[in-house]
Amino acid sequence: MLAFMNRLNPLIALAQRHPGVIAIFGFCSGVASFFLVKRQAELAQVLALVMLISWVWLALENLLRQQVAKWFGIEIPPALLRYATQMIHQESLFFVLPFFWITTTWNSGQMLFSGALTLAALVSIIDPLYYKWLAGRRWLYMIYHTMTLFALLLTALPIIFKLTTEESYELSLAIAAVLSFPSMMGIITYPRWWRGLLLVAATLVLAGAGWLARVWVPPATLWLNEVAVTTQFDNQERAPGKKLYNLKVSVLNQQGLYAYTAINAPRGLNERIYHVWRHNGHEVDRIALDIHGGREKGYRAWTHKQNFPKDAVGKWQIQVLTEVGQMIGVLRFEVMPNAQAKSAEQ
Repeated sequence: MLAFMNRLNPLIALAQRHPGVIAIFGFCSGVASFFLVKRQAELAQVLALVMLISWVWLALENLLRQQVAKWFGIEIPPALLRYATQMIHQESLFFVLPFFWITTTWNSGQMLFSGALTLAALVSIIDPLYYKWLAGRRWLYMIYHTMTLFALLLTALPIIFKLTTEESYELSLAIAAVLSFPSMMGIITYPRWWRGLLLVAATLVLAGAGWLARVWVPPATLWLNEVAVTTQFDNQERAPGKKLYNLKVSVLNQQGLYAYTAINAPRGLNERIYHVWRHNGHEVDRIALDIHGGREKGYRAWTHKQNFPKDAVGKWQIQVLTEVGQMIGVLRFEVMPNAQAKSAEQ
């Protein structure tokens, strides 16, 4: 064991001198997994599994350190453990970034979550920020740690276990909240009988906040390949007609509208999604669709709406949502009273 540690130290020193190498490895493995997911390559599952295993080690860090000291008589330096934690944060954050950058609807609240992940990834490779600014604030470090694990679980679970976004979100949130409990114990240190109640309440508040924020969290493994709002659709070819961005209200009432979406999902994943039609911010219709993952160009799904309100003039949105309300994407068009509708390729 001592010989192994002696061999490991030079590698650790090298990584410390070049911290960007770990980040680059995590980012490249994330990009590779993102493209491999579409082809059901086993390597994508392996990469995701490796990331999860690193977090198992992190969760059992204290126990493993004690056992190593007991079995081999070697005390692992605290500095080494701190660096290992930073390395896992780097790998995890840069691994998930390609998924969230692609699946984020950037003109929505999802920009906040993906932006926070990007900022967290940058902090992980800047030692002064990571050790002095972040690690010195235990409550902030706990949020950082929990968010990183949560994002990794959201990405890895559908790839490895073919869980739906609803199952993945609920399980990821539960695991992240439970594993935040030890960190909570280091923050809430009141030597009172009600300390346990505060710990449980704080954990439940964290989980509740994560659940309420689900509309701002992108579904990491679902994204839109192609979208269209059109008055024509080829059922045989499953292809939309010319895309519309605005149209006359008379055309809308005469022909109705098709909302077409090609959704990419991991092979083997079966998912229920919704086309939610909104007029001037108000929901007017919600249509359920079942999709199946694995198609190279995405699962082609569409809805045809013919019944519109009498006063249909205004701005419309068709939000593509998961079962738990995460936004996969949004289609926009405007109904005009007199102006000539314009059509163009998106």
